[in-house]
Amino acid sequence: MVRIEAIIRPSRLDEVKSALDELGVRGISVTEIKGAGKQKGYTQHYRGSEYQVNLLPKVQLVVVVADGQQESVIGAIEGAARTGEIGDGKIFVTQVLEAVRIRTGERGDIAVS
Repeated sequence: MVRIEAIIRPSRLDEVKSALDELGVRGISVTEIKGAGKQKGYTQHYRGSEYQVNLLPKVQLVVVVADGQQESVIGAIEGAARTGEIGDGKIFVTQVLEAVRIRTGERGDIAVS
């Protein structure tokens, strides 16, 4: 199994969720986060004062899938999240050694399906 973590623009969340749903990916965690990368934020004026906003709103998605689904899930996220602009995000993939469904005690791939 693999854990796929994607950091994307909040405006692309619905498209990514739809793409994952089409693949049959049901278990997904979504967290609102703030971060900085190459975008480096922007300057904003408020009541005559200028200040730098360098942590931008992003959304972090986490899914755990069987090894055989890895490339299709990455492709779906990448395709749905891409705008072609700086700040589209990143995808990270890590190996998952074990998964346990607490309710039933099921382990492995069956626990994440």
